[in-house]
Amino acid sequence: MGEGGLDVRLRAAVQAGDSEAVRDLLDRGADPDAVAADGLPVLYGAVAAYDEPVVEALVEGGADPDRMLPDGTTPLWRAVDGGSLAVFSEVLGKEPRLRLSEAAREGLLALARGWYETGAAEELRRRTGASGPAATVRIQDGEYDWVDQVSLGGLAVRAGHGAILTSLEWAFRILTPVDELIARAVEPPDEDYVNWSTVCWILTQRRSFETWSAVVAHRHDPDPAHRRFVADYLRMWRGPHPSPYYEKKESELLAAWAAEETEDEVLAKVLDAFTEHGHPGQEAIGLRYADHPDPRVRREVPYALSADYVARSPAAKTVLLTLMRDPDAEVRLRACRASMLDDELFPEITRALLVLSENPDADVRGAAAAALAGSRDRTPAVADALAALLGEDNQLVRLEAAYGLALRDDPRTAEAIERVGPLDKGFEHDHRADELWRWRWRKENLAAE
Repeated sequence: MGEGGLDVRLRAAVQAGDSEAVRDLLDRGADPDAVAADGLPVLYGAVAAYDEPVVEALVEGGADPDRMLPDGTTPLWRAVDGGSLAVFSEVLGKEPRLRLSEAAREGLLALARGWYETGAAEELRRRTGASGPAATVRIQDGEYDWVDQVSLGGLAVRAGHGAILTSLEWAFRILTPVDELIARAVEPPDEDYVNWSTVCWILTQRRSFETWSAVVAHRHDPDPAHRRFVADYLRMWRGPHPSPYYEKKESELLAAWAAEETEDEVLAKVLDAFTEHGHPGQEAIGLRYADHPDPRVRREVPYALSADYVARSPAAKTVLLTLMRDPDAEVRLRACRASMLDDELFPEITRALLVLSENPDADVRGAAAAALAGSRDRTPAVADALAALLGEDNQLVRLEAAYGLALRDDPRTAEAIERVGPLDKGFEHDHRADELWRWRWRKENLAAE
């Protein structure tokens, strides 16, 4: 098939939203800047359709995000206008400040800022002349975040322009004041919204004491949303290789904050960050909040009371035992996990996990299965509990159960492997799948001897 035929098939694949076919056709020589029936590049159409996987495939395949269109716009302009951070991020590409003129950069910033400051509904009203209320629905944007999609007068847009503005500023190395960025992040005050996650991520990239100090100053803000943001920022800031200087300052800050925070949701977040540090005052803080009325706070206590999966002191052991009988299942699970290597607590840990493996909540049963599978307990009671979980609808739970049986060389392992069923792509290096393969290999080789 000639190149013209490949381009025809590429247009069809883009229109169908088939990103795998798009990649295949591009690999075979299709033109990434092929135009659709309307005369516009296929990338423009994918952006307008908010088809992130297809946009990603086209850009990686060489589609030009800065190609000037008859109306003077570009696919990148359309991505900013559309308000989807996920789509915009795919179109933006690397080092846009080096490839875009100053005028182009200013135009994109003005476009994003205009949408953000005016508001999606008002801007649609201005563009369409429509009256009446806009329709708003919450939709997923990217793998983890959500955004409002606003419709009015026959047009629809995603209201992620605050996140896009923040991303553009950072891409062009404009250091927006920290207070202004945090104000964007907490509007709306939801950590799953694109504004929150984008501001948090970009502030962690501005690795200076000035930025760090300006962010953590918001822990004193009367608005709990600001304080929740700071806690999220500190967790993200550390990264895999934290600086000893900031590690010490952050540990001390969190210790003081954990002792004084009064809002339950914020306190839970602070404790979550605090227990990552190994501060000498962790046990005292854990004991202080062991009987806190909010289960979100109690869920963080086990990690303050344990070090290397062993209780720090006799007082900590006593509290951990109490938490293993807590009314909240997640508290019980965490108390078990946090002290898994504590020989004195181990019998009670096993008893608690066996009860949790029969919990009405499927997620709790799955977590109990994971803990029991890797447990050093080799008694029939644990093996029977794992076998009972092979009937779960969730394949990951069945995999955990089969993995635990294989580790124990239980006679039900062959049946368990069959109950797991074929695993999807992505399990090639999974330790549980590897153990099932090794168990089967050992049995087959023993039978051949």
